[in-house]
Amino acid sequence: MLSDPKAAQLSDSVPIDTIWSILDAANELGDAHTVEACRRAIDANLRGDAAVEADLAAIAAFFA
Repeated sequence: MLSDPKAAQLSDSVPIDTIWSILDAANELGDAHTVEACRRAIDANLRGDAAVEADLAAIAAFFA
């Protein structure tokens, strides 16, 4: 799935507000993997950096 161009485009377009919402939901569900990916993506955003593709893929996979 990581090599799927559509998945990469979807992942690149996840707004930070959506990531915060996913973080809340993942916390409630006890999904530690997604929580950590969200935290790293949020931290990268706060630093002005791009999130790592693997973290974005994990965040996008939360809906799968």
